[in-house]
Amino acid sequence: MVDLAVIGAGLSGCALVAALQRRGWKGSILLLEAGRGPGGRCATRRRREDDRWRLDHGSPTLSFTQAPQGELNDLIAGLQGSDVIRPDDAPVVGVDHLGRQVPSPDHLLLSGPRWRGTPTMATVAEALLAHGGEAVEARFGERITTLRHDGSVWHLTGGHHARALVLSGTLLAHPRSLAMLGWQHVPLREAVAVGFDPQLDAALHQIAGLDASVRWNLMLELPKVSSNHLPRQIWLTAQAQERFGVERLVLHTQQDQRLGLVVHGLDDGAVITPDSQPELLRRHEQQLMEAVSDLVQPWSALSNALAQARSLGVMRWGAAQPLHQGLSADLQWCSEARVGFCGDWIAGQGFGMAEGALQSALNLAERIACFSIAET
Repeated sequence: MVDLAVIGAGLSGCALVAALQRRGWKGSILLLEAGRGPGGRCATRRRREDDRWRLDHGSPTLSFTQAPQGELNDLIAGLQGSDVIRPDDAPVVGVDHLGRQVPSPDHLLLSGPRWRGTPTMATVAEALLAHGGEAVEARFGERITTLRHDGSVWHLTGGHHARALVLSGTLLAHPRSLAMLGWQHVPLREAVAVGFDPQLDAALHQIAGLDASVRWNLMLELPKVSSNHLPRQIWLTAQAQERFGVERLVLHTQQDQRLGLVVHGLDDGAVITPDSQPELLRRHEQQLMEAVSDLVQPWSALSNALAQARSLGVMRWGAAQPLHQGLSADLQWCSEARVGFCGDWIAGQGFGMAEGALQSALNLAERIACFSIAET
């Protein structure tokens, strides 16, 4: 039995355990993650046969709408002081529907800073998790598919038991997951009867109405390319996104000067189920391979290297970009059921960005730190 189980080791889940430690919370924490390591959408692809390969195949930066303030600023300053992140001022350019280089789209002209994880984006989550201290036990490769609440204790897949629970994503709480994973019911709704916790009822009602954009990210290995005159990110204009089904390209130079290229593909609306996903992965890989050759034409070195590209497959991100609205911040902690939520899908400053993910974790840590397990 642990005091708190946190599902998901992305930015918000790892920042939550770090923030609880900073606040002196004494409870035990079990962090559960389906992937091989921390990172979530800031994950880094490693290869067993090539230990030099590190490819950031999700978010390439920590982006902010404004300079961080207060506790968030302290967190960022600590990461920067430990050389976990550094300012990212690498070139960001645009490409239009005719494959021509243009200025970066207007929505990228944020007033806040950008940081990049060093040496990779996964390093950020790893560092935050380490700050959680010895009270945190992290288990990777464990996908939670069932939840049960008996009125005082949470019972999870794998025989895990916890007095309180935090979801750092919507996977176990959103109806969208039913088709993607072949479930019959929303696990969190099934675990707690309607009326037991009115706050949770309100939260689940809001979560059911949330929308997010799926991403199909193609990972490519290119030969050694001089990156001196190449951009770090290539964003497509709205018209180009419509034509090519691609949001952006991200370049990640490796230690030996090989080039990693990630093509962030947009969803085409096809229903994703366990049965349909293999064919969808194949189809998106083919489509993205065809699109990228047109999109890199303004950069001859990149275009020439693409002829020798090796595909490393496609990663599907099921809720890569929350849209329109988020879960109200006042519903982040549901005290009767002792369940909380954090992530970039919580409404507030930096919604849909790393800024929002980190801030939501800090806000939730404050609520949990004021909550005494022993008093319940």
